[in-house]
This record gives sequence, C-alpha cells and structure tokens, in this order.
Amino acid sequence: MKNILPALEIIEPSFGSSFSLTKYVDNDYSTATFWHYHPEIQLIYVNGGSCKRQVGSHISYYTNGALILVGSNLPHCGFTDENTGNTKETVVHFRPDFLGEHFFEIAEMKKIKQLFERAKAGIAFIGETKKRIGSKLETMADQMPFERLLTLLSILSELEEATEFKVLNAEGFSMDLQMQDNDKINTIFNYVKNNFQEQITLEEVADLVSMTVPSLCRYFKKITRKTFTKFVNEYRLVHASKLLAEKPISITEVCFESGFNNFSYFNKSFQQFTGKSASQYRKEHRSVLV
Repeated sequence: MKNILPALEIIEPSFGSSFSLTKYVDNDYSTATFWHYHPEIQLIYVNGGSCKRQVGSHISYYTNGALILVGSNLPHCGFTDENTGNTKETVVHFRPDFLGEHFFEIAEMKKIKQLFERAKAGIAFIGETKKRIGSKLETMADQMPFERLLTLLSILSELEEATEFKVLNAEGFSMDLQMQDNDKINTIFNYVKNNFQEQITLEEVADLVSMTVPSLCRYFKKITRKTFTKFVNEYRLVHASKLLAEKPISITEVCFESGFNNFSYFNKSFQQFTGKSASQYRKEHRSVLV
C-alpha cells in the first residue's frame, strides 16, 4: 500500500509585502487536490461554484462559493477543482506573527488574536459576511502594498466581529501531535480520500499505519472525536451531496458511486446526516444542475 503523507506547502510573501496574496482564475490552483498544511493562516474566498471541503476531520459540501479561514498547521485540501464551477479564487496566507512577535498583543489587536485561535478549528463565513468580505479580498489584488495591508487588517477586524459563521471542526481535532502522530492521521485521511468509493476495512487501514485494529480505533477517536466508521460515512455522504447537486444521475447511482453498497442504509444515513431525504436535497439544489 502506498503511504501518502501530507504535503508541507512552502509559501513566500508577495513582493513588497509581509504576507502572500494570490488570485487564481479558472481554478488554476495547484494544491486543490492535495492534503496539505502550512504554518501560515489561510483566508480563502471562492467566488461562486460548489465543491467538497475537508478541514481537519471536518468534511462538508458548499454551494454558491465559500469564505474560509484556516488556522496555522491545520491540514486541509484545496477548495476548488476543475468541476467547481467558479471563475475566481483569492487566497491570502500570513503567519500569526507576520507583523512582529508582539503586534497582536496590543489592546487593539487582541480580539484578532482570538480570531486566530478560533481559526485553528477552521471557520466558514456565510451570508452577507461572505459576500462583503469576499468583495474586499478581490480588490486587494489591485492595491499597493501598504493599502493592501490596511485592507487585510480591516478584514480581520470584521471577521472577528462577524456573527454569520460556522466552526468547521466543531467536534474538535487535536493539532498538538508528535510528528509521527501527525503523519499517521494524515496518512489515514489521504487513504480515505482516495479510496472512499471502495470498501475500506479497519484491518487494511490499521496495517497502513502499523497499528492493531483496537489501537487504531482508540487512536482515531482520541484525535478526531469520532469513530473511523463515522468519518468514512461522512466522507461518502458529503460526496453524495455533491453528486445530487451537480450530476443528473439517479439516486441509486449516487448511492453506489459514493461508496455505499446498501440503498436503504444510504437513504437512512443521508436523512440523518442532512435532515432531508436525498430527493428533497436534490430538489433544493436543482439550481446547481441548471
């Protein structure tokens, strides 16, 4: 079995700046399909489109674009691919101390530092906040370095005060890991990402990370706050949500293409996961198919 480790993404500040700002057009984002991490905090705005997202142990599906704040060293996949349907993506990377070791300790900045702490679990901003901040982020590409810095600080201040958000990793994901533990959990995540449409046994995953099945189950529950079976099922259900919204195929086909081999179990699981039947979910997201 191939042992896939998370990629450490090396990010350099933009010329003349203390942080990195990159604007991608037509999904030209090289890390989109890779499970990776970096010491920089990342703020991403996807203008339109829909796709799966994984941040830590959280997996979900977004529609009509996304605005996401990912904390330092929090493993995640990119949020767009060739099928997302968006035309623009703006990404800002900055280290927690990018303005100096003590800058965010001063009174005016302490709340933003608290935002950085909350971002360790991943935060998705929604509603008017997503639209307003997304528009501001896109204007930064045309600004001079000093004005760009002021805009970023203004954005962080607005995000700290925002009420329209969801903490993506609400159940918790331990990032205080030894390097070997970090490698193990990310190897497991990568394996699920690449094989969720097939049958995955605890035995093969345990063998992948050189553990016994009981040890794997205890370890995975300790790190992610959920069982391995629940994690795999959530990955499959999120993929099913994506197929229901994006592909005009039958619900039976959605079931099997998502890795389920029992249609009644799929229907029951989907209802519990989304609060809606698969057919109801498809009706509500029919606009994505048009």
